[in-house]
Formats: sequence, structure tokens, C-alpha cells
Amino acid sequence: MGVAIPIETSARHIHMCRNDFEALFGEGSELTYKADLSQPGQFVAKERLSVRGPKGSFENVAILGPFRKETQLEISMTDSRKLGVPGIIRQSGDTKDTPGCTLMGPKGSIELDHGVIVAKRHIHMTPVQAVQMNVKDNDEVFVIMESYERSLIFADVIVRVSPQFALAMHVDTDEANAFANENHPTGVILKLFGGRTYNLQKWAEELQSGIHRL
Repeated sequence: MGVAIPIETSARHIHMCRNDFEALFGEGSELTYKADLSQPGQFVAKERLSVRGPKGSFENVAILGPFRKETQLEISMTDSRKLGVPGIIRQSGDTKDTPGCTLMGPKGSIELDHGVIVAKRHIHMTPVQAVQMNVKDNDEVFVIMESYERSLIFADVIVRVSPQFALAMHVDTDEANAFANENHPTGVILKLFGGRTYNLQKWAEELQSGIHRL
């Protein structure tokens, strides 16, 4: 069996640029540290905000630090339907042609014309771990997740490699509910013949080739 990858559930949250944060919480305001996240240098802030869309809203949305260059709200497909915005699946930071929303804080509100995404499921890992698992940055792989009566295989999982990362796979709440999210779940990258890692197309081609050989 391969390397066990911790699977973490990422509930709706927002990354903010400093200007947008100050517009909502006051000029000169800073993010207040509350708790560390699994990725080095990342944390949950004490501050919370509200999000409004054409059809609904969410209160007490978590803000993650540190500040980023651009504000980005990450939600699930279920969340997108409640807000009334299209659920656009993207990698973090890829916000072109995505829907916007209204952000509301204690000192004001702002209108985002883009920046709402459903994060593509992904694995963070270090370069050493990437070599160990025979993958590289931006590979798409399968991950097998075992769970009591809810085991499944995640396809289209993006590999993200950096020395600053810690090993973890991130899924949203919809995806976590699909495998009944047990305590401390783990998954393993799928490898088939010759130890190669596979995405959906490669797997289908290999299976079809095997059928023709029968």
C-alpha cells in the first residue's frame, strides 16, 4: 500500500487582501490569530464576516490568514446553490470569470465582482514526498479513501508540491460527507501496473487495453 495521506475537510472560508479587510473591519485593522492550520504559516483568524448572494447568505464565515493579494471565497457546491451563484470549480488563486458576492463586516460592506470558487480537491506535499509517491506538481491522480460502508475513489485530485507544504489532502464538506468523514481519515494515491500513478483517462485506456488482450 502507498503513503497514507491525511484527508482534511475544508468548510466554507475566505482569504482576504488587506484593503478589503480594512473596508470591513476598519482602517489599520489586522487579522487576529486564533489557531494554526495544518499548512505551515496558515491560521484561522478570530474575525468573522457575513456573505450574501442573490438567493441567500451565510453568517460567521471563517477568515484565514495571512493576507493574500486577492480576496477569494471558497465554498461547496451546496453552498453555491444557497447563495444563488454558479459553482465554479477552480484551483486556489484562479478566480478569472468566477462569480462575486457581497461581504459584510462590522464597519461596512463590499461587492466582489469575482472571487467565489468551489476549490478543486487537491493534495499538498513536499518535493521529497512527491518523489516518494512518484508524482509532480499539477499532476491529477486518483485517491482511494476507505470508510465504513462509504469507501470511494476520488478522481481529478490535483497534486500541489512545495517545500512550504505539509502532507494533506483537502476536500470540501460535500466531498467529506460522501465518505461519512470518520475521525482522522486517510487516503492513498492509486497506482496500477508498473507503479505508475493514474488519472481517469489513463486508467480508462489501460483498462480498455487489458480488455482487448483477453
